[in-house]
Amino acid sequence: MSHQTGIQASEEVMDIFSRARNGEYRLLKIVIENEQLAVGSFKKAAKSWDQEYDSYVLSMLEDKEPAYILYRLDSQNAQGYEWIFVAWSPDFSPVRQKMLYAATRATVKKEFGGGHIKDEIFGTTKDDVSLSGYKKYLTSVAAPCPLTAAEEELRQIKLNEVKTDISVDSKHQTLQGVAFPMNRESVQALEQLRDNKLNYVQLEIDFQNETIVLASTAPTEIKDLPKRIPKDSARYHFFLYKHSHEGDYLESIVFIYSMPGYTCSIRERMLYSSCKNPLIDMVENQLEMEVEKKLEIDDGDELTADFLYEEVHPKQHAHKQTFAKPKGPTGKRGIRRLIRAPADGESPMD
Repeated sequence: MSHQTGIQASEEVMDIFSRARNGEYRLLKIVIENEQLAVGSFKKAAKSWDQEYDSYVLSMLEDKEPAYILYRLDSQNAQGYEWIFVAWSPDFSPVRQKMLYAATRATVKKEFGGGHIKDEIFGTTKDDVSLSGYKKYLTSVAAPCPLTAAEEELRQIKLNEVKTDISVDSKHQTLQGVAFPMNRESVQALEQLRDNKLNYVQLEIDFQNETIVLASTAPTEIKDLPKRIPKDSARYHFFLYKHSHEGDYLESIVFIYSMPGYTCSIRERMLYSSCKNPLIDMVENQLEMEVEKKLEIDDGDELTADFLYEEVHPKQHAHKQTFAKPKGPTGKRGIRRLIRAPADGESPMD
């Protein structure tokens, strides 16, 4: 997602980004000020990256203020120096601030240059983003196990895909879906939705990394839903539907799978469709979130208040009124008629 919040970097910040990519800075602290990205602070390199990491990074983190930290490694790839991207979102920061920074995160990476970012860390405590926390992250990424249930299912699917013993007698195994894992930020957003701390979570598929990532947590009312549906790409939406039904106030979680027809590539349509059921299973079984209704739409204009209400509370089918039919014959040949026998001398036809 690019510029979900409309927040962008100024020309001055883009110039600093350019000099940073060329190795002038060791660290940049990026903050949001006056609805623009700004450089809050910077550091230049004096020692090796690991010797400076904790003293540089941890000193930039405030207990109640989210921020982005770009930290340069000493290694390089084809595009230049490699960087660590730290998304800092402390637990005690205001919810609105956390949502704003989460929604602008992809913009920062895009403006800086995603090809320069080697690793990405999300942290709510300093231990998460310290040098020790970063090394634990690297270990977990490199380790083949233990796998989560979703990762193990994905591994089995990939193993099945490369099977070569196919013949006329082979039976095709119908897959229930592709279980792409969710990143930590997505899981935390869904947990907040489950706990009524958020009322809307939008997820998208990161095709390059084969993961499901957070796209938006913008506060959303029913009237805002149509605006949340992209017209050129698919998305998964979880919406906390607050309403009244038969005198009772209810809060129901509704899952919406939006796919804007054939404006999307075949690959996108297939992957979103395949990942849908495993995603819902994970949300319901592992996060213990009760999804009241699951919808599939191709246009956000469908999401009206009446439509949602009728989907969550469908009307019972009324018995069709039947017209009264005349009473039919009691026997196969009808009621026997009584015929008087002809008197003597009378013709039967008289």
